Amino acid sequence: MSNIRHALSVKREDDFAAWYQSVISEAEMAEESGVRGCMVIRPWGYGIWERIQRLLDDRIKVTGHDNAYFPIFIPLANFEREAEHVEGFAKEMAVVTHHRLVADGKGGLKPDPEAKLEEPLIVRPTSETIIGDAMARWVRSWRDLPLKLNQWANVVRWEMRTRMFLRTSEFLWQEGHTAHADEAEAKEHTLRMLEVYRACAEEDLAMPVVAGEKPENERFPGAVETWSIEAMMQDGKALQAGTSHYLGTNFSKAANIKYQDREGGEQLCHTTSWGVSTRMIGGVIMTHGDDDGLRVPPRIAPHQVVILPMLRDKPEDAALIDYCEELRASLIREQALGEPIRVLLDTKPGKAAAKRWDWVRKGAPVIIEVGGRDMENGVVSLLRRDDLWNLDNGKPAFQTPSREEAASGMAAMLEDIQNTLFTQARERRDANIRRDITTLDGLRAFFSADAKFPGWAEVEWSKPTGEALEKVVEQLKEMKLTVRNVPMDDAGATGTCIFTGEPAAEKIYVAKAY
Repeated sequence: MSNIRHALSVKREDDFAAWYQSVISEAEMAEESGVRGCMVIRPWGYGIWERIQRLLDDRIKVTGHDNAYFPIFIPLANFEREAEHVEGFAKEMAVVTHHRLVADGKGGLKPDPEAKLEEPLIVRPTSETIIGDAMARWVRSWRDLPLKLNQWANVVRWEMRTRMFLRTSEFLWQEGHTAHADEAEAKEHTLRMLEVYRACAEEDLAMPVVAGEKPENERFPGAVETWSIEAMMQDGKALQAGTSHYLGTNFSKAANIKYQDREGGEQLCHTTSWGVSTRMIGGVIMTHGDDDGLRVPPRIAPHQVVILPMLRDKPEDAALIDYCEELRASLIREQALGEPIRVLLDTKPGKAAAKRWDWVRKGAPVIIEVGGRDMENGVVSLLRRDDLWNLDNGKPAFQTPSREEAASGMAAMLEDIQNTLFTQARERRDANIRRDITTLDGLRAFFSADAKFPGWAEVEWSKPTGEALEKVVEQLKEMKLTVRNVPMDDAGATGTCIFTGEPAAEKIYVAKAY
């Protein structure tokens, strides 16, 4: 509606990248740190990460994993044992070479030449190698298997082009590592953790994803199989939101992770690794955000309901605060989405309208304003962040239930908001996948058309390998496209590969990606 005055100055349609940065800034999610490629995650953004962390950690523990912590510094020799692995990360590694600073004689500091480390240390880009060392110490017999570990930590990968939450030199993540007696069990676990990620993305973040196997060229360095969940952002690009890897015995050979089987023989363990990161917050922003800022799904919102008394710095403010406190007390006694409702009573100084728009930009699922007249009438003024505007008059779509109705109906409202956000995102994704492209020229035409946000293409391919795959990768690179994954629910291919002309083996998703 042209008469709606949105809270952000940049609209998605005009400049999606600038809109994304604007949401992060205006919603007080994060800011630049002064250190190249690193960000300060502000309390609202970190609160969302804490919610994701708690919900996902519960899911991980249900599958039998224990949390542990491993050093951030990893000896260079650990990486040298696994050539393919180190090649995949070599250009991104941060290296520590000295352990002390000295004055440089010019008023500054420099590494002390006498304090050079005998062996350089790598700042953790991922932990397969150092966790592999621990597994080699801890696993002796088939009785020690499966060994299931998870770590919440920070990671450093020296990115050349960074974007907050999506690609930063330092980021927060969870990485799981397991060791198993045989291939079948390890592969089953790889897919089980992929399902954990799918459930977390869809049920907690309200972010629909496609789970499937990555092609050979997109595998994690050193992996035998890599599986991913892929989400479509509002600009039609794909975001790889999580990965799960079956590593075979590659890392076991390098780290000497062996066990004595039931017959007394010595066997190599089959290992897996899997992880998601703060990149998921970027996915939430680009999946659910609108031209007024962020919209946070209730399951991961630090505060699901924000109450704003319209204070006037007068004696009657005390009665208004009491009225709002009674509402807060009623709400926190209610359960929504399996937990007590999380409520903030915001009594900070400031005009109510300005505070309202601050919380709109942050994406609090429900915002309740209460003025003196509301108190007199026993009602509240309530806004749903997922249904912000009255399209008939271009004004905020306030509801005015009684205080008691607001409390008793809040659980159902939060559940409805969670479901609405997921449904909107799923319908948008499904409407933007082309499934009728049968030639390479057709693919090229689809992604070079005038449509600003073209979406994805589902096409048939013959699962090429080696030089044939390299040729396909180059063809896609010219169009700035990548293969995302082979969907697990694929019904099978019946036609011809659009890249090789050979009989198709499966269907794949092709898209521009972050």
